[in-house]
Amino acid sequence: MELILIRHFPTTGNLERRYIGRTDEPLAKRPMTEKAYLPAEVIIASPLKRCIETASLIYPGREPVICEALRECNFGVFEGKNYEELKHHPQYQEWLDSKGSIAFPGGEQPDQFKARCIRGFTDMAVMLFHQKTDAAAMIVHGGTIMAILERFDPAGREFYRWQVGNGEGYVVRLNREQWMSGEREFVEIRKL
Repeated sequence: MELILIRHFPTTGNLERRYIGRTDEPLAKRPMTEKAYLPAEVIIASPLKRCIETASLIYPGREPVICEALRECNFGVFEGKNYEELKHHPQYQEWLDSKGSIAFPGGEQPDQFKARCIRGFTDMAVMLFHQKTDAAAMIVHGGTIMAILERFDPAGREFYRWQVGNGEGYVVRLNREQWMSGEREFVEIRKL
């Protein structure tokens, strides 16, 4: 089975380089680049507006399966702010110095966020295998894609290696027998 992991199109907060996690922003009002996306039998999306709106633009007329666990990280007190607004904040500097390994103040622990995304992805993959799906698309968040790829990459590459721009993503291939037996890693990963 192939799964297409696509980061939603940009919001105003993305364009202003703000930490937009749980904030339910719609897409920015600007033209989207015309790009041909791979076909998918099933569309899965985070429950946030930006993902649902992106899904409707890429796969018009298709109702996505909503997966709560695929939401973006809760950035706590950093939510809605950008580097310029945070650069003198001691907790922000501490977070930067940790290379993102500590929790956002008032937000989500990185390990909890990753575990939630992995659980959501695994649940959706099992559902797709039971439905005998050959190709599906997940319209989610940059952090969600990074968490999934870090966990299931057979080469074990780290979280930040998987950063992706808005409207971009990866195609991953899963082997049904391996996946259902608990041997869970991707057979192939390629850029969209």
